[in-house]
Parts: sequence; C-alpha cells; structure tokens
Amino acid sequence: MDVLSAKFMALLGPKGWIGPEDCQPWQRDWLGQYGEAPLGVARPKSTAEVSDVLRLCHAEGVPVVPQGGNTGLVGAGVLGEPGGVILSLSRMNAISSLDLSSGSISVEAGVILGQLHQSLERTGLMFPMHLGSEGSAQVGGLVATNAGGSHAFRYGMMQDLVLGLEVVLADGTVWNGMRAVQKDNAGYQLRKLFCGSEGTLGVVTQATLKLSPEPRQQLTALLAIRDAPGLVKLATKLRAEGGEFLSAMEFFSDVGLGIALENIPGLVFPLQSRASFYLLVEAGSGSMQVPLDQIISGVMEWGMDEGIVADGALAKSEAQRVVFWRLREEQPEGQRRLGAQLKHDLSVPPGQLGEFLDRANNVCSEVLKEVTINAFGHLGDGNVHYNLSPPLGQLDFSGLDSEFTLKLGRLATVMGGSFAAEHGIGRTKTLMADVLRDPAERNLMARVKKSLDGTNQLNPGVLVSSL
Repeated sequence: MDVLSAKFMALLGPKGWIGPEDCQPWQRDWLGQYGEAPLGVARPKSTAEVSDVLRLCHAEGVPVVPQGGNTGLVGAGVLGEPGGVILSLSRMNAISSLDLSSGSISVEAGVILGQLHQSLERTGLMFPMHLGSEGSAQVGGLVATNAGGSHAFRYGMMQDLVLGLEVVLADGTVWNGMRAVQKDNAGYQLRKLFCGSEGTLGVVTQATLKLSPEPRQQLTALLAIRDAPGLVKLATKLRAEGGEFLSAMEFFSDVGLGIALENIPGLVFPLQSRASFYLLVEAGSGSMQVPLDQIISGVMEWGMDEGIVADGALAKSEAQRVVFWRLREEQPEGQRRLGAQLKHDLSVPPGQLGEFLDRANNVCSEVLKEVTINAFGHLGDGNVHYNLSPPLGQLDFSGLDSEFTLKLGRLATVMGGSFAAEHGIGRTKTLMADVLRDPAERNLMARVKKSLDGTNQLNPGVLVSSL
C-alpha cells in the first residue's frame, strides 16, 4: 500500500477505503463510455469523514469525483483521467427526520430514490420524483444533476424540491444550509447553485426535501395519436381541462413501441389500433370529489371528434396502469437491446415539440439515411429523449456521431430550447456547451467554478471546460 492510500485507510478504515485493485465496479459509467482507473474509492459514513477526505485531497492535489448511483448518461460520475479518487456516498443512507406538519423530510445523500418512496408509504405524503433509475439513483446524485423525470412539469425539477442542503466544499469546509422553509430570501439562493452543479462546486451530503400530499385518487390513460401536431393540440386541451390535476404527459412513437414489443418479454399493447404516437396521461387529486374520469374521457372524446385520437383506454386497475407505464418506461431498454445507440436529451418549448420532431427527422435523414429514430419523453415540459440506432445492417453510425449530436443540439437551441434537458452536461456535452451557449454565460460558470474550487479539484473536465 502506498503512502497516500495508507492515509485514506487511516481516515476511513477498511470499509471506507477501497484500493485500486478492487475499484472496477465504480470505475466506468453506466453506458461504459467513460472512466479511468482511480487511486481508490472513498466511502465515508459521515459528513465529518467527507470533510476529512476532501481536506486530504486538497492538500495532496488529488482530483475527486463524487459518485451517487452512477446512473447518469453523460459521464459525470467517473474520472476523466487516471489517478483521482472516486467519492461514493452510498454508506450515508440515513433518513433522519420526517416533518408531516411541514411536509418535508431530511435525508443523507446516499439514500436511494426508491427507498425514499418506500419510507413514505402510509404517511399520506410522497416525494413526487419518478424516473427509470429510481432503484439505484441516489438523492445526492439527483441534486447534483438537477434531475427531472416524468412528473416534473407538475412538481418541478430537483431544484424546485430542495428546501435545504448540506454541502462540503473543495477544501473540506462544511456549509450547513439544512433549513426546511420555502421562503428564505436572505441573500443568494445557494441551495439552487449546487443543484445541477454535477459535483464541480461541492459535495452534497444531506438534503431537506419538499413533499407533496399523496393523491387519494389517480387516473391513467393511454391514447393513440395520429401525428406529431396532434400531440401538441391534445396536450394543450389537457392543460386547459385538467389543469393542476395533471401529473404526467409522456409520449412515445410507434417506432419505439415496435422496438419495445419485439425486444422486451411480457409487454402487452392494450389498444385496438396503432398510430404514429402514443400519449400516456396521468392525473391525480387529494379529493375524491374531483371527476378525473370525466375530465380525461371528455378530452379523449374531443380528440376523437377532432381526428387527433385514433384510440384510447383508461386504466381500470393498478395492474393495467402498470401495463401502460411499462410501454413508456421500457423504451430505453428496448432500444439498448438493438445494439449501438446514440442518445440525445433535448428540450424545446412544449408548443413547438411537433415542429421539432419533424425538423429533427429531416436533420437526421440528411446526416445518415435510414437511421432508426426513437423519440420519446415528457410532453408536459417539452423534454425529448431523441435516441438513434444505426441503419439496418450497420454496426455503428459511420463516424457521424458528433455531427448528429451537434446538429440536433443546435436545432433545439435555435428553437428556444436546450441541448441538455435533464441529463446534464457531464463530460459528453462540455465542449458542445462552449459552442452553443453564449460565451458570457459560459464565462460566468467558469468564474463561479474558480471561486469555489480554484484548484480545479472537484470533477475536473465536467460542465466547464476550463477555468
């Protein structure tokens, strides 16, 4: 054991320090595209130990990459160069306090989202964030990436659900901002500064989260939509009629449906007719007096009369609701099983989503004919997961990966949207951000980074390209 590893072992003990020979499970990102060999993995069990680790790394000039569930898709949770330390918060997984009266809960950063959901069962409250990786994604990672998910358009992204944070800075300083109040106007909103910072400004160790009342009734519908403009028209009608009761509007294409049905065992298509797109709608209310079925059925009938909706059904049981949701949630896995894929996480104003899909399809055809396009996502907030597979018979994208990514990112940007909607910048999109975003904006980010981490110790190469 070298001298530095011995120092970490002395700080953390054998459960808290994993040497380089056993680091493989933490070394690579979820997609297997990024990751270099670390000096070791630090697994502190307390904020004090996180502070000790960062203080030692700061003194030794060792880069640190905070890692949560390592389910990100832009390479932010692994090393870009060999020789740094992976900082895993997985042992810090305590749920410390639940305040039913205030509607808040305080948790450590290593708490898994699915476990948080389970802890709130039968309390009458819920944490309203749902995403495909909730069985492994950790709260600290959700904060660091400003995660969104399927219910973001009603409840907001992570920055809207965080009331307070505890953060350890690059030099080991601990900022305790664990206040459980919605109104705190005593200066800069530091908690929001760390939301979406991807571990480049500090390490989130605890969070106080905003909870919402669990709906006493819930209704889920699956609608077959004839074309992309119809998606936008129906969403507009749903907002007008359903208002604050709408919790999710998820869309996917017939291409994606076909891929999922072919590659995922056990999937069932519950409608009589196929169409170009499908819309998964969910509404909920804390009152049993709200006629959710009438609202959604009324919009469905209107859509059929307008020639927008080809078919539709309301879930009559929880089991049927699960069938509906699996069709949407299995979209990424279905395409993964096809082989090589190119993922894009984009957003546009919701009213322009139909136009974006048409224009994006044209862009892709110009770059590489017969590429398979699987677009799905969160219609309520205009977030599109625009995933590509190579043409039939090809193993890859003929070296055109970067061209696809840049042109699609530029299209979203010129339409008033973003090339990074909820997956963040990471390593994948840092250079693209320098190209597509205002230089003044990028310079401001670099200045914030330098002020909090002047030695570029925390997650170097992520989010900002240079200081």
